[in-house]
Amino acid sequence: MSQTTDQILQSGLEDLGLVYDSTQFEQTLNYLDLLQKWNSKFNLVADTDKESMVSRHVLDSLSIKKHITGGHVLDIGSGAGLPGIPLAIFGPQQKFTLMDSNGKKTRFLFQVKTALNLSNVVIENSRVESYQCSHQIDMVTCRAFATLAEIVSKAKHLLPQECKLMAMKGRFPFDEIENLPEEFVVLDSVKLKVPGLAADRYLVSIAKN
Repeated sequence: MSQTTDQILQSGLEDLGLVYDSTQFEQTLNYLDLLQKWNSKFNLVADTDKESMVSRHVLDSLSIKKHITGGHVLDIGSGAGLPGIPLAIFGPQQKFTLMDSNGKKTRFLFQVKTALNLSNVVIENSRVESYQCSHQIDMVTCRAFATLAEIVSKAKHLLPQECKLMAMKGRFPFDEIENLPEEFVVLDSVKLKVPGLAADRYLVSIAKN
């Protein structure tokens, strides 16, 4: 018998070792409902069923949770809110700015923020290279956004030396790392274990030299 969305989510959260309350669990289920509803109009993700979305998107995003530190996290090219929304749900003490240049996607993110009452989330409709932040950014995240060289080129004004870029990748990006500008260095790379997902996933940490 196939598992329900609730069961897949609960099992995955336990496998990741995340501590959560009933509100966070319900917020995540509501997010999945909204993602499925809006996906039919705006093509936010490739998957159409919530069961697939749990592993491929929510648990995938949360697999980096323990590596996300600092008070203010900027999620660039956030799209459907990945990894920003799941991280914000399970990191209520941190502030998350979710940025995307696509107006339809940021309208979806505003809907999610309102429906889930995520007071720690700010939505920005902007291109990365044009964005100016008046607050200190402690960490920048991105998932399936661009090559590493393209990311640091567009976001270098958002990456002072004390700020890390945390880039989520599929196959290990050997060529992308080789093509990084000299002013940037890879601090660490971690192979992620995502419950219910057999595909390779990596988190690459980058900073200015």
